[in-house]
Amino acid sequence: MSDDPTIRGERAQNLWTSFERKFPNVSKATSMVGHPDVGVDDIGGLALAKEEVLTYACAATDREVYGRWGTFPPAALLLIGPAGSGKTLLAQALATRTETPFLGVHVPDLVMEVIHRGGKVGELLDGWGQMLEELPMVTVFFEELEFLQAQEIGVRRPDLPEGPIMDFLLEILDRTIAVETTLVVGSTSHPDSIRPALITPRRFERVVEVDPIFPGDIVEALHIHMAAAQTRAGKALFEDVDWDAVVRHYQGPSTGEWIRVMHAVLRRKARCEAAGEEAGLVTTADLLSEVDRFRRAKGQLPQTRSGVYL
Repeated sequence: MSDDPTIRGERAQNLWTSFERKFPNVSKATSMVGHPDVGVDDIGGLALAKEEVLTYACAATDREVYGRWGTFPPAALLLIGPAGSGKTLLAQALATRTETPFLGVHVPDLVMEVIHRGGKVGELLDGWGQMLEELPMVTVFFEELEFLQAQEIGVRRPDLPEGPIMDFLLEILDRTIAVETTLVVGSTSHPDSIRPALITPRRFERVVEVDPIFPGDIVEALHIHMAAAQTRAGKALFEDVDWDAVVRHYQGPSTGEWIRVMHAVLRRKARCEAAGEEAGLVTTADLLSEVDRFRRAKGQLPQTRSGVYL
């Protein structure tokens, strides 16, 4: 098999497309990125979590190094932390560092698709295992393993056949981990209710906390996304913003929500320009005003653990 990451990515995309055609009930809950490009430097803060991910990357980049230290790579990593803290980005950064395609599996959606569409679960599991055997080395990310707590399913769903669902989930995890050419990462925003069966040897035997330090990690993330926005625009967009003061103004949002606040200000500036109004550069006052709007709006909504770290 070619060592060229581009060729590996294209092969992975082609094999995955063929698999989706055969099992359409899986396609809505999964995604394949042949050439992930999220680097660890694109993620603000989270120094210890980044170190864990880079250590696990040795399983693909220098597997023999574990043996030289009398140990072996963990079967899989489990990332735990609030929604919007950067768990998905860390998994994508692992794929980028190891130059492997990234296969994302959103577990709550997978559960619902399998239940709603039915079908032969055994055939799906066999096809999944065969597909992974044929793929080049790949990073597989199982997002939100504590599926019953996920907002997509609802607060509680006593009608769901929890036992058979867990049997299916454990089987698909075991078949994934058993393939030597896979790097397996899982995540949950609800570690307090994670099933003990998931955090056993030969499954998610290494647990990594992903919890941004306030305010430093959030400020670092905002600097990264500010620079990215200005690169896309090809011009300066911000004045000398006091990001520390902005973040300390409100401790509630996740990192992902802070990024959304920043983009909300940029979109407001875009609307002003489209209306022929003077927009001006983004100021600390602009951001503080948007934070207050965000706080008021969030106070009117049900308390959830939402947040997307863009």
